[in-house]
Amino acid sequence: FLRILWRPFGFSRRLLKLERHSITESKSLIPLAWTSLTQTLSESPGIFLLGQGKRFSTMPEIETHERDSELFSPPSDVRGMTKLDRTAFKKTVNIPVLKVRKEIVSRLMRSLRRAALQRPGIKRVIEDPEDKESRLILLDPYKIFTHDSFEKAELSVLEQLNVSPQISKYNLELTYENFKSEEILRAVLPEGQDVTSGFSRVGHIAHLNLRDHQLPFKQLIGQVMIDKNPGITSAVNKINNIDNMYRNFHMEVLSGEQNMMTKVRENKYTYEFDFSKVYWNPRLSTEHSRITELLKAGDVLFDVFAGVGPFAIPVAKKNCTVFANDLNPESHKWLLHNCKLNKVDQKVKIFNLDGKDFLQGPVKEELIQLLSLSKERKPSVHIVMNLPAKAIEFLSAFKWLLDGQPCSNEFLPIVHCYSFSKDANPAKDVRQRAGAVLGISLEACSSVHLVRNVAPNKEMLCITFQIPAAVLYKNQTKNPENHEDPPLKRQRTAEAFSDEKTQIASNT
Repeated sequence: FLRILWRPFGFSRRLLKLERHSITESKSLIPLAWTSLTQTLSESPGIFLLGQGKRFSTMPEIETHERDSELFSPPSDVRGMTKLDRTAFKKTVNIPVLKVRKEIVSRLMRSLRRAALQRPGIKRVIEDPEDKESRLILLDPYKIFTHDSFEKAELSVLEQLNVSPQISKYNLELTYENFKSEEILRAVLPEGQDVTSGFSRVGHIAHLNLRDHQLPFKQLIGQVMIDKNPGITSAVNKINNIDNMYRNFHMEVLSGEQNMMTKVRENKYTYEFDFSKVYWNPRLSTEHSRITELLKAGDVLFDVFAGVGPFAIPVAKKNCTVFANDLNPESHKWLLHNCKLNKVDQKVKIFNLDGKDFLQGPVKEELIQLLSLSKERKPSVHIVMNLPAKAIEFLSAFKWLLDGQPCSNEFLPIVHCYSFSKDANPAKDVRQRAGAVLGISLEACSSVHLVRNVAPNKEMLCITFQIPAAVLYKNQTKNPENHEDPPLKRQRTAEAFSDEKTQIASNT
């Protein structure tokens, strides 16, 4: 899921074949998770069998994930499977159970939280096939072996409710439906290799980025993702980086439908598009909200690389004026569609231009008009440049963009420019690269926000700054306000950004 969007994978609640075996004498030797598991558990850390005719002892409880990997993992013979065979995942495990009258189950379960089986997807209380008036409580096979395994408080409740502490065992048949997707993939992929446990959800599409060692299993992985996630009907894998002018990438359908037309809901807004032809990243939901919250009604937004509208539409809903642009004809088409879908088409002016042409054309024309307004009527102007691979290069379009006398510093446009960085100090790196393009230092007059970790040693960041008048205007007319001594001017600029001190904030 990650927003991205990742979510835990579900289970089927279907409980399959059960077979009961009573243990008539609780004081006799009972195999530690029953006969079929004796050999495995005798080799497990913290568990010791003391021999025939003697009781057994346990060390402190094994962690849940370690216990599950031993008892509730898929059969070992599925290792190396490349074509999914769901029937191969059948497995029978022996579970201790306690027989109780059905009318006291609810009262008893509150007191047996520790002892009851805690496996998601498997009911802890089932019908007794031999007695309609009774129920069977499935117990944790790593905690409950005999009646002596119950704690004093638990035994006291059993006595009060007139329940015999006698333990029976059941053969519980697990199937493919009872295993989590991560458990299935861990059992199938080569031992010790990373498994795919997450993906980006884009409507009905699961978008994966598989590693080389996972590729032989790609169809199986795709099908497992579809099986274990309600609403997912197609699984795709990215097969190249975003390196073209339209910001989309090639993908292959691993399993499921070939349909890439999808609908997503983000921050109360609906977007429709062809995922194979446009850029969409659900992991940027928080960032879309963050920028939207910076603008107030009446402000103006220029969205240079607008995509299908995740910045433009929420901002327009705040009664702001929006100019949105994207070079990709498909993005342009779906941007028009989504503005109508969200009823903001009258508030958004949409363009299909190269980013530089948009800045030096429509943006320049609007800035001339906006910055010539009286102080009382001047809006706050924001420019969003969400093209992390190249956006910093487009900053050069601001150099001497306007003629005439500079406006007051407080009305200069605010830029939010995105970039990737692999530097050990990503904030410093982004500042230096942006400053180099603009021909100024941004050290004292910018803030840097960490958007998300893209890959090991690769961060996505957003640098925010007001375009200095010395960059934006050419042939400036000298006046006291705009031609102060450089140290004083840097001090005033820094003060203007005092509420946005440099920070590296984690993206949720």
